[in-house]
Amino acid sequence: MSETEQTSSESSSTDIGHEIGEHNVNVLGLDIHNPVFMVSAVLTVVLVIATLLFQEQATVAFADMRAWITSSFDWFFVISANIFILFCLAVAGSRLGRIRLGGPDAKPRYGYPGWLAMLFAAGVGIGLMFFGVLEPVTHTLNPPLGVDPADTETARAIGMSAAIMHWGLHAWAIYAVVGLSLAFFCFNRGMPLTLRSAFFPLFGKAVWGPFGHFVDIVAVLATLFGLSVSLGYGAQQIAGGLNYLFGIAATDATKVILIAVIISIALVSVVAGLDKGVKRLSEINMGLAGMLLLFVMIAGPTLVIFSTMGNSVVDYLYYLPSMSNWVGREDGEFLHGWTTFYWAWWISWSPFVGMFIARVSYGRSVREFITWVLIIPTIIGIVWMSTFGGTALDQYFSSGYTGVADAVPELALFKMLEGLPLTGIVSTISIILIAIFFVTSADSGSLVMDIITAGGKMDAPVAQRVFWCILAGLVATALLLGGGMASLQAATISIGLPFGAVLLIMCLGLLQGLLKEGSSES
Repeated sequence: MSETEQTSSESSSTDIGHEIGEHNVNVLGLDIHNPVFMVSAVLTVVLVIATLLFQEQATVAFADMRAWITSSFDWFFVISANIFILFCLAVAGSRLGRIRLGGPDAKPRYGYPGWLAMLFAAGVGIGLMFFGVLEPVTHTLNPPLGVDPADTETARAIGMSAAIMHWGLHAWAIYAVVGLSLAFFCFNRGMPLTLRSAFFPLFGKAVWGPFGHFVDIVAVLATLFGLSVSLGYGAQQIAGGLNYLFGIAATDATKVILIAVIISIALVSVVAGLDKGVKRLSEINMGLAGMLLLFVMIAGPTLVIFSTMGNSVVDYLYYLPSMSNWVGREDGEFLHGWTTFYWAWWISWSPFVGMFIARVSYGRSVREFITWVLIIPTIIGIVWMSTFGGTALDQYFSSGYTGVADAVPELALFKMLEGLPLTGIVSTISIILIAIFFVTSADSGSLVMDIITAGGKMDAPVAQRVFWCILAGLVATALLLGGGMASLQAATISIGLPFGAVLLIMCLGLLQGLLKEGSSES
């Protein structure tokens, strides 16, 4: 690329940023982007009201929607997730991996510990606490790919592999595509930190018109629904834990109260800001999670856990091609009920996690970004699943303990801890850890929605982030009451379908932008 062309490109990008800013409106001290803010807010409020007014009808509608999408578009979700992995690996392994986010002289704003803590807490914290025990046991006793449960050795191998797959490379590749796109076009091209910016190489100035509004609105809705699922799981597990430890009834009213309390705490973090709020809470989370992990390693079957870790890496890579395919599968219930839902969930969560990762990744090289975002969290997932799931499986097969296998999903973790020392204390700490993960998810999710609906501005009034934090709590509450977790999952899948297509196109825009950047630096 010539110097003139490069200058022209940068000028065009800057102009786009200015034109997007012209759509912002100051209302009652707020700095909102029109029409993204209003359309997203109105659609969400209408959904909340309609779901609360027509709870029975909503339950049926959401159930039918989930069944139709997961059975009709399983191929789309599986192919898309595979493409995201291959895309990330290809970019990281090429010369484009040397490009630095923010320019050749950019320096990281956060050290490795803080950076990893924030991306991990935002990305999978609540989920691993809920599914870290549940999935390995469930998939071992009901193995995918037609494996006979009586073949214990194979069932354990594929069961653990299936659990790790849902929280491994596929999930983080989806996050990485969005995070890298946002970081590159914001830090290297000076464009607003919104999803539309990633499409500038493909559509030019059209990204600040109706097309760009559509992309950002879908991103806000995807973030809301994806976050609501996580909040729903968190409330369900905390309620289950309180019932298990203290006998407090795990009713819908309890879950609604829990959501309200946690959102209230999240608001304090929102007001404190990114460095004082999310960063500190994330570091506390990582400390508590590390202590819990170490405790289970020591108090549980230590040798079995470490053996499971080594075997899980090999088994995960061995079964990955088979489980990443949808053709000729006999395990439709697993494919549709678990994998398809997970890929839709991660796609819906990708604006939230991707933008948050982008926000804290200034100064990292593209290769460093992809390596840390894909490989490190996947390794953490393997260690976590092997420790918690491996302990539960050892209890089942070695001691005949069926507490986890017979428990409702939200009690899986607590039933596993029942077989270890200091059950009451450790279970109480686990509830606190889940609650803090709950807070960081709500806080960082509201930050992302605020940035998108403020036209990419990272210094919008705090009141806007407060608004989105409260609205996220209301959505989670409405969907829980209007059909429970099934409705939350259905809403996530429904928005994940169109947004998956958006992400595939985003890959093309990112590739074109990176190629131009690489040419200018060579």
